[in-house]
Amino acid sequence: MSKMSSMSYAMIAAAVLATATACSHKSKVQPVASAPEPAPPPAPAPTPPPAPEVIPPAPPPPREEAVSSSSLDDLNRNSPLRPAFFPLDSSEIDPTAKSVLDGDAALLRQNPTWVITIEGHCDERGTAEYNLALGERRAGAALAYLVSLGIPANRLKTVSYGKEFPFEPGHDDAAWAKNRRAHFVITAK
Repeated sequence: MSKMSSMSYAMIAAAVLATATACSHKSKVQPVASAPEPAPPPAPAPTPPPAPEVIPPAPPPPREEAVSSSSLDDLNRNSPLRPAFFPLDSSEIDPTAKSVLDGDAALLRQNPTWVITIEGHCDERGTAEYNLALGERRAGAALAYLVSLGIPANRLKTVSYGKEFPFEPGHDDAAWAKNRRAHFVITAK
């Protein structure tokens, strides 16, 4: 072998040895520290619940002796039973009407001999036929609610007057709102 070839082999062997040694001593790679995750944005302040609808309390029931000694005409003229009002085009008992009917039911329980006619009324808009049907649904809804509160159905009757007997004679929203009602008449005591 010539000098050059032995030297070439020696250099190659040294390079292989250096490479093998370098590979056997693998260095540990340190992970790159990542930037800390940003804090989540603060949660929005909770939305406060809507203000409850203010429902006027039912009037206290009249004194028992005053009610029992009154004639039917006097009772109905100064009726202790309050009418339940309805939204436009509706026979649904809303929370305000429920509160009124709850008070009326308490009064009916105190006077178990009373027989009541529930009149369904509407405002002047719409046809006579439509308003008669809507008035009947309103009277029926009031009757059903009172029965659900324990008032016997045989003490309650219904009639619809549609738009024929307005409570308020005006021709605006305020008058119409007063005419959409279930009105109570004591027919026997």
